[in-house]
Amino acid sequence: MTRSGRLLPREKGAAPLDVVIGVMAFLAALALGASLVAERASAGWREGLSDRLTVQILVPAQGDANATMGREADAALAVLRAAPGIAHAAPLSEDEMQSLVEPWLGKGALVAELPLPRLIDATIVPGARVDLAALGAQLRAVAPDAQLDDHGHWIARLKSLADTIVFSAYGILFLIAIATASIVAFATRAGLEAQHDMVALLHQMGAHAWFISRAFERHYALAAFGASAVGALAAAALFLAAGGLEFAGLEAVPFLPPIALKLTEAAWLAAVPAIATLIAWATARLSVLAAVREIY
Repeated sequence: MTRSGRLLPREKGAAPLDVVIGVMAFLAALALGASLVAERASAGWREGLSDRLTVQILVPAQGDANATMGREADAALAVLRAAPGIAHAAPLSEDEMQSLVEPWLGKGALVAELPLPRLIDATIVPGARVDLAALGAQLRAVAPDAQLDDHGHWIARLKSLADTIVFSAYGILFLIAIATASIVAFATRAGLEAQHDMVALLHQMGAHAWFISRAFERHYALAAFGASAVGALAAAALFLAAGGLEFAGLEAVPFLPPIALKLTEAAWLAAVPAIATLIAWATARLSVLAAVREIY
């Protein structure tokens, strides 16, 4: 027993365990933050594309392309505005078309001269059911180069991508939890072995196993809480700093979600030290009780 009354002194050999737990907590917070970003992006994509239709007038292979596309766009627009369940339909302006292709093709005179298809954006009345097959047939009857897109394919693919990222993050969190429990179990066994004489004396004096385990629980729970809090705070600072990249002159990729976390989302990272402390406490308790049972 040390002068501080602790069975396991913090000042002897605790730093390596603290570093490992801190790194594990940092990685766990990164995985948790990535899952939050993916869920927010998935919700934003679904909200932005649901109840929306896009009619694309493709560039015809022959004839005057601009005149043909203009004529077909006007005819398609008339069909959409007369269709039941369509709240609003309007063609995209030239500037809006250029802004759509700018992230991939850039901007300039060469891009402005490219033959781009005409796009019509339509909004469905909330809760209304539109017969897309019949509407598509009506559009093709008046505009042979028209294509109707309800974005269902893209919504499904984007949701699948976001779900893959989220469940991958959960898998990483599970592996980190197992690794943390294994490290604490190993350290507990080593500490128990190092304090074997003291543990034997306490047992001979009539101390119960739970009394002995309490000293180990407190030691490793405090160590895990402190180290994991530092790791989680470092990850939170990294996510919050990512929101200031544009101010530092680094532009975000237009078609990818921002990797910065909102303050309400960053608060979820506080769960990392709480769970790490719980894992360390439970692991130390079970390890000590099992070891004492084997010895005595």
